[in-house]
Amino acid sequence: MTDDAPELRASDADRERVTEILRDALAEGRLDMEEFEERLEATYKARTYGELTPITRDLPAAGASPVVSLSKPPAPSGSWGGRIVGGEGSSSWAVAVMSGFQRKGRWTVPRRFDSFAFWGGGEIDLREANFADGEVVINCIAIMGGISVIVPPGVEVVMRGIGIMGGFDEREHDMSPDPGAPRVVVTGFAFWGGVEVAHKVTKAERQRLKEERRQQSLDRRSARHELHEARHEWHQQRREHREERREDRDRRRPGDH
Repeated sequence: MTDDAPELRASDADRERVTEILRDALAEGRLDMEEFEERLEATYKARTYGELTPITRDLPAAGASPVVSLSKPPAPSGSWGGRIVGGEGSSSWAVAVMSGFQRKGRWTVPRRFDSFAFWGGGEIDLREANFADGEVVINCIAIMGGISVIVPPGVEVVMRGIGIMGGFDEREHDMSPDPGAPRVVVTGFAFWGGVEVAHKVTKAERQRLKEERRQQSLDRRSARHELHEARHEWHQQRREHREERREDRDRRRPGDH
């Protein structure tokens, strides 16, 4: 939550985080039950960040209150510096004649890698590779065949090939190059064949992202359940309190006459 955008609408997730801070403060004895109920009621009624901010301002955990960012944070650059290792490269060419070839896994891409496919196909996978330089050239010759170049997200790709009754294609992607990432120049010639560049994460990274999204979904579901339980408990306490007050009035009424 930010003080410079108090008019922005608060979400259920924001109110859930404030509720969690209040519950912790109650458990630690920083708030008594009456203060907790008052602030909890104010939390449920809050519609903007400006209304939520004061509720936890005097609590030690107030720094954990909802945060709204008006700008997209920069994407992490990763460890590209550690993957540009210099040297000559562990493999500099590949040929497939009525067959296929693969370069994948942990290997070092040289400054220039030459590949040739005739009535066959090849795959050049750079997702787990190191690079001999900040800019490498992948030269592809595909005649009645195809070559696929797979690069990790964040790598800049420049296409400079020529296709005759064939093509050089780069699958669309919506990610800008990462700072410090290598530059891959794909050149060559395709005749009755094709050269394709695809941006993909590794299987391990895809599984990690999938597990992260699943955990976030579970966390949101758990937070909604906790908020629902807190609301139910608060309303129950309010009902009990009203019943106690009504019983007290009923007991006092006969003595007033």
